Amino acid sequence: MPSFRSRLVVFMLKNGPRLQFGRQGSGVFDANYIQEFRRKVDHPPKLFGKPPKHIEIEPIQIGELYAEWLRPTGTPHERVLLYFHGGGYVSGTCAAHRMHVAKVVDGSGLPALVFQYRLAPEHPYPAALEDALAAYRWLLGQGTDAARIAFMGDSAGAGLCLATLLAIRDQALPFPAGAVALSPWTDLACTGESYQTRQALDPVTPIDSWTVFSQSYVADNDPTLPWISPLYGNLHDLPPLRMYVGEYEVMHDDSVRFAAKAQAAGVDVRLTVGEKMIHCYPICAPLFPEATAALAEICAFLRARVSDQPERAPVAV
Repeated sequence: MPSFRSRLVVFMLKNGPRLQFGRQGSGVFDANYIQEFRRKVDHPPKLFGKPPKHIEIEPIQIGELYAEWLRPTGTPHERVLLYFHGGGYVSGTCAAHRMHVAKVVDGSGLPALVFQYRLAPEHPYPAALEDALAAYRWLLGQGTDAARIAFMGDSAGAGLCLATLLAIRDQALPFPAGAVALSPWTDLACTGESYQTRQALDPVTPIDSWTVFSQSYVADNDPTLPWISPLYGNLHDLPPLRMYVGEYEVMHDDSVRFAAKAQAAGVDVRLTVGEKMIHCYPICAPLFPEATAALAEICAFLRARVSDQPERAPVAV
């Protein structure tokens, strides 16, 4: 049974203001909708607090990309977490995700590189994927061993993380040591039953936002292209994956279907479905024990994947 604190959080989300902007199943792209969504989610409220003082924040530029290092004071970049922020491919900033990423950095001891990929609809596919590959290539070009790099993403960022793994394999780049995907958006065709059956249960995701955001990012492309929707790709040879999804979210089936397909392809994948949990629930730690336990598992997995790996010569990119 879910903890009292998790049930309280879900109750407050269901009965408090939701990110609803008048889109109740219209499926019509509206630039005003996107701008309002950005205004609400890209400026985190002060109640989220600030990263601990021992977590340093260093802004950098990777070509045209803005990025930030978050790292425990004095920690070298020998082992790195590359973080893919969420936001439906239409929103998301380093600043808005600092607290989420800082929790992972604090728990794992790994420096994290968070990058701001270009956003739709101004920059539809393949902009975000190109930027993700550029950030990874930059790390490799800095001399960081791929076996010392782990990936992690949330929501659309988790879907981008998985799509990037497919592109890395297809372009014959070295794989990172492993990846964590929180509530990944793996199917931008939005064919999973949970998009309909869990609408009334999901207290976080704005109704029909998935249609609007998908239209914005996919543009004139086929939404089932594997580099857009990794669910439709050949998943062989991917590195170890850990996935987390809430039972109460509309994208539930995106995780379940992807994990089943990856397992059938021989991938070391483990999916945790949080009972009556919400979208990206592990980043809610320490608000309720289920999130705290999941975050601890994630940090342990990340530490294990980038530790005790054989050193290899830097990759020429």
